[in-house]
Amino acid sequence: MSKAATSSGLRTPERLRASVILVGAFACILAMGTSLAIGPAGINKTAILRELIDRLPFIEMESGLSPIHKSVIWEVRLPRILLGGLVGGTLAVSGASYQAVFRNPLADPYLLGAAAGAGLGATVAIVTGSGDGIGAFDLVPVLAFLGAMGAVIMTYFLGYSSGARRSPSALLLAGVAVAAFLTAIQTFIQQQNVESIRQVYSWILGRLNTSSWTEVKLLAPYAFLAILVMLLSRRALDVMRLGDTEASSVGLRPQIVRFSVIAAASLGTAASVSVSGLIAFVGIIVPHVVRLLAGTSNRIVLPLSVLFGSAFLAFVDLLGRTLVSPAEIPIGVITAFCGAPFFVLVLRTSQKALT
Repeated sequence: MSKAATSSGLRTPERLRASVILVGAFACILAMGTSLAIGPAGINKTAILRELIDRLPFIEMESGLSPIHKSVIWEVRLPRILLGGLVGGTLAVSGASYQAVFRNPLADPYLLGAAAGAGLGATVAIVTGSGDGIGAFDLVPVLAFLGAMGAVIMTYFLGYSSGARRSPSALLLAGVAVAAFLTAIQTFIQQQNVESIRQVYSWILGRLNTSSWTEVKLLAPYAFLAILVMLLSRRALDVMRLGDTEASSVGLRPQIVRFSVIAAASLGTAASVSVSGLIAFVGIIVPHVVRLLAGTSNRIVLPLSVLFGSAFLAFVDLLGRTLVSPAEIPIGVITAFCGAPFFVLVLRTSQKALT
């Protein structure tokens, strides 16, 4: 009976795999396609489709677009959409991975102080005049990335010296302490440089409006590496849901799996934050929606989080630049507006979310 139940439990996600992944891929393509077609330039949607087809190998099709409109598509909209997809997918799968590792449905990609470290790094770059978030040689994303990774490393050292090997909760508490410390430093720097506060807050609220191919190229290798490591660990994470003792009995090394997943999620989060600012709640909203659609198996949740995370952020970015056009709402404001009530809902049902 137990064997049959286990077999049934493993087969259920397999039956859902094809259909739900197709839904996720369709949602991703729909959100990105809609975002590409809508904008203040008023470009003909059919002409955009012809322009995309014209770029396919061995196909020639005249789009009829002017050089300016072609530039808008290829140099403004497309890199912004792809960057949003990379950021959304990375943050979503990082959130799902943190939740699996810590067995906590409220865990998110900023758990280990990455957001506070990135915010401090970006603040230092801005107040020292090292950059404005634009250009290949701008130090804002560089210092934001270094700050995020530095914060995670500090959390690891503090957490493991406090007993994280015995209990993952020590790592969570270390992350809270490091985040509070770095946020205090950032606040002090802002108070001493009030003329830069507006620019700092613009970055902190999250944005894709300065996206270019430079940022896409900067993020892509880190995002792909982080996502690959997390996806390759999804079966091990399912086994670890039974406990470290049971996982060890079937040949897994829980500490190594936990370290590699947290390191990959932290790397992906740091890289994402460095180019987009702080975009909260993606790592909570998307994984929980995926679990409602496809069950709790990490073999399904992690890959679907990549697809739905990309679709979610593309759609949110579209809302941000169209709701009050020609002005823009910071993307982090919209995700927080959606995420805060969702967080409360998850908090109320957390005992049932991962069971």
